[in-house]
Amino acid sequence: MKKNWRMVLLSGAVLTVAACGPQEDGDVEESASGTSADKLVIWEDAEKAIGIEKAVAAFEDMHGIEIEVIEKEYGGQLEDLRLDGPAGSGPDVLTIPHDQIGTAVVEGLLAPLEVDDEVTGRFTEESLLSQTVDGEVYGLPKAVETTILFYNKELVDEPPQTLDEWYELSKERVAEGEYGFVAKWDEIYYAMSVIGGGGGYIFPQNEDGQYDVNDIGLANEGAIEGGTYIQTFFEEGLFPAGIVGEQGTNVLDSLFTEGKAAAVISGPWSFEPYARAGIDYGVLPLPALADGEPMSSFLGVKSYNVSSYSQNAELAQEFVEFLTNEENSLDRFEQTREIPPLTSLVEHPAIAEDEHAAAVSEQSLYATMTPNNPEMAEVWTPIDNALGLIATGRTDVQEALEEAVQTIESQIEANHSQN
Repeated sequence: MKKNWRMVLLSGAVLTVAACGPQEDGDVEESASGTSADKLVIWEDAEKAIGIEKAVAAFEDMHGIEIEVIEKEYGGQLEDLRLDGPAGSGPDVLTIPHDQIGTAVVEGLLAPLEVDDEVTGRFTEESLLSQTVDGEVYGLPKAVETTILFYNKELVDEPPQTLDEWYELSKERVAEGEYGFVAKWDEIYYAMSVIGGGGGYIFPQNEDGQYDVNDIGLANEGAIEGGTYIQTFFEEGLFPAGIVGEQGTNVLDSLFTEGKAAAVISGPWSFEPYARAGIDYGVLPLPALADGEPMSSFLGVKSYNVSSYSQNAELAQEFVEFLTNEENSLDRFEQTREIPPLTSLVEHPAIAEDEHAAAVSEQSLYATMTPNNPEMAEVWTPIDNALGLIATGRTDVQEALEEAVQTIESQIEANHSQN
């Protein structure tokens, strides 16, 4: 699910496209969306349009306009905007993951928002920071997500509290021909919970929120320790070989929904699919590490953003502010179960008493924001390749991680030295 849009960001064409972005060459008027002032086009996340139906109808009535909502996978919307925006067939408003913000701003694809304190004050500090680049706000957060533990209640009466306990349970189940705990640890998105536990990191963040891209902590002592721990699960056959690679997520989901794995690490995007599969599952924050410390995870923020190609940017911004107010955010949560990062809703009973939302909220306390700087695009594939080698035992852990860091450094130098 997350792989595709990350791959897009790795394109060496990014900076080439950036050179002709609408904000840099001033041709916004000529290349703007073909929508008229009495119509807005919204790209909403796939299968999530139901969450804004009421808000859309209300906004149409308020302004006497038409709003066309088109569902698209949110991870690929920025890629589509690169082509559809200049062609005049793009949206006024789109939704993207926050770690695409930095690249989108460099390319000039997003319009900065002029929002007052009443609007910015709605959101948790970190979620709003995810939309901020060089002091300007480029979107308003609509939902936060992070990874949590799903366990099958029919297979586990009392879920273990630590990773080591899950390791022991996994050995018992594998001996019986089934699996215990399974995770997609050949991808840094999931593996960072272990890599980071010992002190690994991607880029350190300065007090002003800027990332130091010259300091990559993915091959330090803590990262190597984490990588070695990950390799243990594969070497001992506690994880099936089939979960490595692009089809690994499908394999992991199948193991869980067919009752062959007692627990998996996934995210809120699995709530509905696992329920539809008829699994009686529970959700919990991630298990503790061997030293008793909580496992970390990546915190992701989905947002609504205004396209630089929009001819109706002012109205589009007003719509984005309307979509993310308290009433509409609560309605969207009730329709989609995606958690809005509004401070006023943190303790609302509809969210606080929801088992799914509570697990995500608690894990979010230990989560760190996925870096949203453009250099992050150079991280995903090299480190995922290294983790793949570690998972399959084809190379030494330290060697794999050091080579990954060298590749990341080279790509940053080649593609971002002018930033």
